[in-house]
Amino acid sequence: MRTHWTVTHVCGHEVSHDLSGRPADRRASFARWLQERDCSACWKAAREKDGAGKEEWLAAKRAEEQRAAAEWAAQFDMPPLEGPERALAWGERSRHQLVTAGYRALVTEGNWDEADWAVLEDTIRTLTRAGWWIDQRDAEATDLPELLDAATSDDIGTENPFR
Repeated sequence: MRTHWTVTHVCGHEVSHDLSGRPADRRASFARWLQERDCSACWKAAREKDGAGKEEWLAAKRAEEQRAAAEWAAQFDMPPLEGPERALAWGERSRHQLVTAGYRALVTEGNWDEADWAVLEDTIRTLTRAGWWIDQRDAEATDLPELLDAATSDDIGTENPFR
């Protein structure tokens, strides 16, 4: 299994990344994620010269996404996520985006009915590790059932998921 990935970043720099510290099933997606970003040196340089305007815009965007995720979680009785404080909001937004996209792709545009979705939704409620949802943020919505099947006991919360 590959552990080193040579990535050509959007800034044009080619950098070799040691991804051996990541689980094998998450290396390829992380390498793809890196390809869509500037290398570390360019990112740091851009960050230092970029002003508060971008930070304010990003904060407003994240606040709106967080509000939508919180309303959705309350509406569909989703349990709170677990993990480090700084990952919780990101995990909630990631869960909201993937699950709503999954519903749209599988039920609204696909051939699933509400009963099929209800079974999947019960499984969704069992996954309470914020990091799992963050890791899946770039996944295809139609892959949601398979991703849920692949989740490990480390990703499943200890609370009773059934209301």
